[in-house]
Amino acid sequence: MSTLLEIPSEDSFGPHLASLPPSTLIVLYFHAPWAAPCAQMRAVLSALASQYPVTSPPTVSFISVNAEELPDISEEYDVTAVPYVVLLKDNNILESISGSEATRVRDAVERYAGSGSGSTGANGSSNTIPPALTAVPREDAPTTATQAPVSGGAAAPALTPEQTKEALWARLTELVKAAPVMLFMKGTPSAPQCGFSRQLVGILRERSVKYGFFNILADEDVRQGLKEFADWPTFPQLWVNGELVGGLDIVKEELENDPDFFNSFSVNKAA
Repeated sequence: MSTLLEIPSEDSFGPHLASLPPSTLIVLYFHAPWAAPCAQMRAVLSALASQYPVTSPPTVSFISVNAEELPDISEEYDVTAVPYVVLLKDNNILESISGSEATRVRDAVERYAGSGSGSTGANGSSNTIPPALTAVPREDAPTTATQAPVSGGAAAPALTPEQTKEALWARLTELVKAAPVMLFMKGTPSAPQCGFSRQLVGILRERSVKYGFFNILADEDVRQGLKEFADWPTFPQLWVNGELVGGLDIVKEELENDPDFFNSFSVNKAA
């Protein structure tokens, strides 16, 4: 049976894809260790992969990519959030799926590669695919209105505005610490959607800074919430070690005062 293959480095990604024939469906799964929903999606994809026998040439190849550790690959496929699944065939993107939608991922794979060899239930769905569940960052963290848990078959009461805000604040607290250098920008590093974001990406690249990013245009809750959370009304925003540095002008000032400001975060720093 097929398995979910973890790509260890950016150098190994291209050769692996090149080794697959154009007829192979490639299922790319982007994840990050800090994102709780990724654990569920990994289980879904591992179960789904097990339904496809190993063939020569392979019918489908399931590939796992750490979006933080391999940022160039993430940028290439415009990954704005995790989990994120991209389906490819013959170097063409067939479909991209963001979030923990297990049923949608399964249906997309079966649509492009067939249903595999797994057993099916009376309704035609696979018995081995875990059901779609709503994941939250931590078990003790409050859920948002769209993440209301189910207990005893009944939906939980709607959250109050205060509880919803508390849940968003918990999420933002984790996001700003997702990487030592975290950039909240309009667009992605490969396709910035404003000049200020483009300039800040250029500054980080010139100094070989390893950084995480979040496309605030893809999530209105984060876009609006971060303004209040950071007490900073504009984007881009750069955070270092969980603390707000500021926007483009503040970053430029920091570098004028301390040209070595980013040295400890550079991939070229001395060991």
